[in-house]
Amino acid sequence: MEKFEISVVKGKETYQFEVRDYLHHENEQCKFEIYRDGEFVVSLEPDRYETLRVCKNTGKIDNKVVHLIVDKLETYHIH
Repeated sequence: MEKFEISVVKGKETYQFEVRDYLHHENEQCKFEIYRDGEFVVSLEPDRYETLRVCKNTGKIDNKVVHLIVDKLETYHIH
């Protein structure tokens, strides 16, 4: 597992997240887990087209912010 920080901006607010990348993920576990202030908020995995999709969403953050996270991670080309 690799950890790194990302931030996304929605409006005037900046959101900080910790991303946990499970390099050798299994079908029972999503590839990326996203945390905010130490609390799990969403997990993501690549689909068959290598586009990230939501695996689990706890509903703790706005869907637009989730999409900003996806967009940011996809720019890294790490999936």
